[in-house]
Parts: sequence; structure tokens; C-alpha cells
Amino acid sequence: MIVAYIDGGARGNPGPAGFGVRVETWDGQLVAEWHGAIGVATNNVAEYHGLLAALGFALERGHGDLLVRSDSQLLVRQMQGLYRVKHPGLRPLHERATALARQVGRVRYEHVGRDQNARADRLANQAMDGVDDDPAAEASPGQGDGRRGRMAATRRPARGPSTR
Repeated sequence: MIVAYIDGGARGNPGPAGFGVRVETWDGQLVAEWHGAIGVATNNVAEYHGLLAALGFALERGHGDLLVRSDSQLLVRQMQGLYRVKHPGLRPLHERATALARQVGRVRYEHVGRDQNARADRLANQAMDGVDDDPAAEASPGQGDGRRGRMAATRRPARGPSTR
């Protein structure tokens, strides 16, 4: 099992938006982390982009058991089927995330406090600020569109389908 901490945000809501993803092993060892800017969007759209990136990572690497931790109660409850997706801008993102989750296999969602999601929040803020903390890093796993990050392993990540 891997654990993905995801976050998204927008300056202005809507405004310049981005997401951050940190993937760890079940015992807390860093697997990968990255962030991506998505242009002008709302906080909720940015949260879904973080989820899509995490699901794409798990699928590309054959991880069939994923725990997603997010401080967005709306996203977690929608993915758990407890809340309906009312906003038309979120429906296609939710449908895409649901389809990816089915492909991954076992995906669980857990709402966590902001303090438990601080690393993903930091990455999302870097995306919104246009910060690249590792200029030598290649685009992150599954992110062939200029999103930046780093892998914990020394292997260079394979490029996969974009999660946009």
C-alpha cells in the first residue's frame, strides 16, 4: 500500500491554481513528491487535479492499493459517495477520478487536518507561486506537461499520460 497526501489551492478562488502530491510507503518513507500549476481555477478544481495526479501515479506504477489523504472534506466525501457532485465544473473531474480509481484497484479516502497535510500544502503553494525547488528535476511521474518534482529513488521516472 502507498499513501498519497494531496492538496490543491488557488490564489483568489478562482485564481492562479496548483496542486501538490506527496507519496509515501505505508510506514512513511518518501516515494515521490511533485507539484503542478494548472492555470486559473478554483480551490476545488485544484484539489481534484492533485487527486488525478496521485491516481495516475499509482496506476502507472502498478500500485493496486492506495490510501488518499486530503484536507478537503468536500473531495473526500464526494469520492466516498457521501456527497453529490453538484458543481458542473467538478463533474468531469470526479468522473475521471472515479474511473482511474477503478483501474487502480483498492482506493480509500481519508480526511485529515491541515497539520497532517502540511507537506502537500507546501507543494501546492510552490505550484501557485511558480517555484521550482529542484531545477535539475525532470517532469514528475505521469506529468509530461512541465509539472515539477522529485523521486526518492535514483531511477528517473517514466513519462506517462497527463492527468490534466
